[in-house]
Amino acid sequence: MSWIYLFLAGLFEMGWPLGFKLSQMPGYPKWLWLTAAIVSMCVSGALLWLAQRGIPIGTAYVVWTGIGAVGTLLIGIFFFGDSASVWRMASALLIVAGIVGLRLAR
Repeated sequence: MSWIYLFLAGLFEMGWPLGFKLSQMPGYPKWLWLTAAIVSMCVSGALLWLAQRGIPIGTAYVVWTGIGAVGTLLIGIFFFGDSASVWRMASALLIVAGIVGLRLAR
């Protein structure tokens, strides 16, 4: 169950930079998106706390930030026109490989 909590925590970790980005865009309700970002931070932190009951702190933190980082990178590419250069994608794959390696290493 800890790994499920950790995966969900990583997904919510993507919510706060997305909320910050949307709060800066014209025509979007600033305070709504900032509130969503804060809620996402709180949920992400609570799920990380739950995950750490069964996963070592270092592993949990690396996986949590890795899911958030790679997920946010993909959101930027697909929805905000960020660059999808070979180096950026290769670097993201290295992060994913690290996450998988930590999961398999137990």
